[in-house]
Formats: sequence, C-alpha cells, structure tokens
Amino acid sequence: MATLYPPYCEKFGWMMDEKAAEDMRARNEARVAELDAKIKDAEDNLGDSEVRDAMLAKAEFFAEVGDRESALAAFDACEKKTVAIGQKMEMVFSVMRLCIFHDDWVALEKQIAKLKDLLEQPGGADWERKNRLKVYEGVYKMARRDFAGATSLFLESLSTFTTYELMTYDEFVFYAVACAVVSLKRTELKAKVIDSPEVLAVIDNIAGGSVRDMVNSLHACKYREFMLAFPNAADAVNKSTWLHAHHRYFLREARVAAYAQYLASYKSVTVASMASSFCVSEEFIDAELSNFIVEGRLNVRIDKVNGVLVTNRPDAKNALYQSYIKEGDHLLNRIQKLSRVIDL
Repeated sequence: MATLYPPYCEKFGWMMDEKAAEDMRARNEARVAELDAKIKDAEDNLGDSEVRDAMLAKAEFFAEVGDRESALAAFDACEKKTVAIGQKMEMVFSVMRLCIFHDDWVALEKQIAKLKDLLEQPGGADWERKNRLKVYEGVYKMARRDFAGATSLFLESLSTFTTYELMTYDEFVFYAVACAVVSLKRTELKAKVIDSPEVLAVIDNIAGGSVRDMVNSLHACKYREFMLAFPNAADAVNKSTWLHAHHRYFLREARVAAYAQYLASYKSVTVASMASSFCVSEEFIDAELSNFIVEGRLNVRIDKVNGVLVTNRPDAKNALYQSYIKEGDHLLNRIQKLSRVIDL
C-alpha cells in the first residue's frame, strides 16, 4: 500500500522509511507492468471476455494496494467492456468496498443507487445480490447514524447473510444488536433480537457475552446487571470500525432507554431507590437525569428537597387537542388576512 503509506505516516506521526516506500512503489510498478502485458496480450490474441478479465484483475490490484484513484479509473474502463449485468453489479460491489474503506459515504450512497438501478434492469433480479446490498446499505446508514434504518436492514439479512467480504457473521450480529438497542422498542427488541435464533446462535461469543447480558438485562428490567454489562459492551462499540465515531451517542441513547423504561413503571420514586437499582451513586443519577430532562429526553421532574423523582407522562390526546387548536387559530388568521386582501 505505497499510496497510503506517506499520508498515514503524516497522520500518525511515524518516521517514513524512504527505502521501504521506494521498494513498495517498485514492486507495484512491476506488477502493473505485468498486468498491462496481460491486457495487451488479450487484446492481440484473445477475445473480449479475456480482455475484460485482465482489466478487472488490474482494477482489483489497485484496490488491493489502496490506490483509490487508479482503481476507480480502472473499474470505469472495465465497465465499458462489460456486457453482463451480473458482472457489472460485482464491480459496483468492489467500488462500494473501496468507498467504505476510505470512509467516503457520499460516494457510497451514489453506488448504492447505481446498484439498485442495475437490479431493476432486465436480467438483474438476483436475490443473493439484493440481500448483500441490504448489508452494504445498512453499513452506510449505521455510519451516518441512521440506526433505525440500519437495524431494519440488518434484521432482514440475519437469515440470508453472505457478505463475508465486509465482516464476519459474529460482527454482523454485533452491529445488528447494537443498533437495535438504541432504536427498537422493548417489545420489538424481544421479538426481533432477543428471541431470534440467528442472534442466539452467536451472541454468547460477542464481546465476552457482555452484549448478551446488556440486551437481556435491559429487557428483563434488571438494571443493576445492565449497568455492569454496559461498560464492556460500550468498549466493543468504541473499538468498532463503523460505530467508533458514534460511541458517545450510543452511550447516551442506551442510558436514556434504560432510564425511561425504569421511570415508566413509577408515578414517583426516590432518587436513592433509582440509584440503588442502577448500582450507582445518587449524585450520578441526579446529574444524569438533569442533563436528559433539560434536553427533553425524559418526562420527569426532580424534587431536590424531598429527594423524589416525579414522572410527568405526556397526555397524547391533550397534546393533539392543543395542536389542533393552535393550527386552527393559525388557519383562521390566514383566512382573515386573505379576506381583507380580497375586499380591497
């Protein structure tokens, strides 16, 4: 990966080995010359299919060594020689992996749209590729913090997963469960994740079982166990390739889900009781809830004098009534303004 070596040295403060860099470039140039010779031989002595295969090998080599610009140009040239829809789709998958490696999510979105268009063309309907696309699109949504969309796509792919070029099945289940914890309701979490045979088959192997303990204890309302398992599960999220950037968001959303679930069971509860349930100090709970209340994430009021938390459940019907009144007044005001214009 001679193309990536210099910028990585600059990024991480490494001392670049000029001799090693020159050696890598020389080896790459030799390999490219060899591939160009195969392309020339195919053009002179073989057919279009062999030419296309030789061009694809060159494009895949550029992708393998991290030379993104050369790889994209080579894939584009190869696509012009490709007739079969299936082969075109495989090249799009290769370009998508290149986009994911370089964290280019804007380009990945365009490639997803391109692949969906190919799937709609005559001869493009392929269930295996459609299922693989769901995983790629799920990774895109997860990286863009659309956890609800990613969860839906990942859960649909649990029983049809074949995208081993991106991740192992254990890693895939981890991503599905992590996204589900912060996006699904408690009943859906039970039906779609906790009781899923595909999840049950591997969840014990993920992060030393901490992810299993976290999701099961959250559903079972065992908040002490949840808080004990949560740090290890959060560490796994922090070490994840695509969830690392959303580590703080995951920490916040998972805690909000647990706090809201606990408070939904009470009209009022003491701070000491909640702190004991979550195996933390009263000061910690007070600070946590204060932040979430200010952000409008929890419907609860803290009675600091009596050390009590008073839940304030929103009245959906009353809120809808108030909304209708407000919108009705706005409409009447606009009608009155319009009538004055018409009278003039």
